[in-house]
Amino acid sequence: MRRTFRLLLALALVVSCAAPLLADTIRLKDGSVIRGQVIGFKDQQFTILIGGSAKGRRGQTTVYVEDVESIEFDANTSSVPGGNSSTDEMTAQNNPPAMRPTNQNNQSDGGTSNPRTMDPQPIPASSSTPTFFTIKVGVRADATNNGWTNTGLVVRKGQRLRITASGRVSLGRGRFSGPGGVATIADQDKLMRNEATGALIAVIGDDNDDFILIGPRREFVAQRDGVLFLGVNEGDLADNTGSYDIVIEAEALGR
Repeated sequence: MRRTFRLLLALALVVSCAAPLLADTIRLKDGSVIRGQVIGFKDQQFTILIGGSAKGRRGQTTVYVEDVESIEFDANTSSVPGGNSSTDEMTAQNNPPAMRPTNQNNQSDGGTSNPRTMDPQPIPASSSTPTFFTIKVGVRADATNNGWTNTGLVVRKGQRLRITASGRVSLGRGRFSGPGGVATIADQDKLMRNEATGALIAVIGDDNDDFILIGPRREFVAQRDGVLFLGVNEGDLADNTGSYDIVIEAEALGR
């Protein structure tokens, strides 16, 4: 039976009377660093909630994506779209899909049916050198957030992406895996049946089940618009522990 893939895009913003102890870190190309909460993205600009006074008032600032060197999202912070942004342009990591996604063609046929997989186009040669900004995120191997990590990045069709992964996770029962996965571990319930168990995989959009094998590193061009989610290619995540460290380099599109 097909398990549906739904995302709850309503987000909660916790506001305290003092500046938060945990916050996103935005490093700019001029060497400056902003600590705050990234709450929106529109027109190639990030909206960032910053500061905190005795009266509990906090301000906002905006920075163009082309001025950003890297962003480290704090997994413990939540964000809501603010200012001129909308829920389809910026989401937070705290909102999981309702269930792990599978394809409607996954039938109980002894494993003869395979889920659809996406074959992203390789990055074509370009006469001009594109500019990339960096996002760092941890991808948990367990069932938290129903097995998917929201990277906070909304990609656009045609946007170039480079994803690099490192680390080691436990798949339970004394089995361990790196981002490349372990081909010798059988698992008929994993989302990409023909790929190694425990490998890093991705999907673009909350209404999509065209999974992308990432492994230790992959460069590709996005074939659709949507939020980028990352997960582990295994069917039963309940006994998993650990996380992969991910660096995403995304092409900075024109203003």
